[in-house]
Order: sequence, then structure tokens, then C-alpha cells
Amino acid sequence: MKLGLLKNEVKLSPYTTEWGKEFNRMKLEVLEATGLLEDRIQHIGSTAIKNMPAKPIIDILIGIDDISNVDKAIFKQLQSIGFLRLRVERPGEIVLAKFTDETYEVKTHFIHMVDFEEELWCNQLFFRNHLNSNEKAKEAYMNIKIQSAKQKNINISAYTDLKESFVKSIYSKRTSKEVN
Repeated sequence: MKLGLLKNEVKLSPYTTEWGKEFNRMKLEVLEATGLLEDRIQHIGSTAIKNMPAKPIIDILIGIDDISNVDKAIFKQLQSIGFLRLRVERPGEIVLAKFTDETYEVKTHFIHMVDFEEELWCNQLFFRNHLNSNEKAKEAYMNIKIQSAKQKNINISAYTDLKESFVKSIYSKRTSKEVN
């Protein structure tokens, strides 16, 4: 299994069970480095969806108590296992990445740090679980991903934008279930 993509590269790889094994390996490293509770570290993104082609990057969701007041020690702990905080600005989320080497050109893993059991946390887990249990939704998402990745001059921002309405439609299923 080869992990990693350049900054703006969009390339899908066929599903492999190695992604789950790599997540489990990395989860142990995060647990040892940070002392976080095991249930606060989850595998998300397309590499966590069985039989889904995906960008070969492992996405890790970490739930913390207060995203607006993160203990700075956690960044040093994560840096000790190769994760660096990115300058990505997303509401309610801090993003870190692991790279193949010191050129910092090829990312292999992302950490998405969010408030534990709040909206972003719940949406991410619901999306993963819904696609893993609903073949029709999984197939629809797979088609969107494949068609988007095939577009000429596709970059990561455009690729994400093309998937956004589908992703939001799945998130809305979670919130409508909570209302009912």
C-alpha cells in the first residue's frame, strides 16, 4: 500500500484493507503520544468506507473537550509522532498532517481535531457509518468521486466542492433522525 498525495493532487486508489490496518497502527501511536481516550480517535473519510476508492490519505478524527481552548501540549505530543498543524482555517476544526519526509510535499495522514460528540464529530461518524451500511448511498458517492476525479485540471478544492452537496445531504439525514 502506498500512501500520500501532493498538495493539490487528486488521485483515487482502489480500496484496500491495509487502510484500516494503517489507521489502527496510527491510532496506537496517537494514544501512546497523547494519552487521549480510545473512543476519541476514529477513522473517517473514504479510506474508512469498505470497498470505496479513495485518495490514499488516512483521515483521523480526534475529539477534544474544547476546540477553542486546546491544550498546547497536544500539538507537541502529536508533533513527536510526525503530525504538524496546518494553516487551514475551518470553523470548529484544527487540521494536522503527516508527511513522507522533510520536504513537506506529500501528505499521508490528516488529523481533524473537533469538539467531542458535537456537530462536526457526529456528522463525520454518521457519514462513515451511513455509507458503510447503505449500498445505494455508497454507490452514489462512489460515482460522484470517480466522475469528479476524472475532470480535467481538477484540484482538491474543486474536487471537494463537487462532493459537497451529497455530503451535506447525508448529514441532513442525521439531523432529521434526531428530530424524529
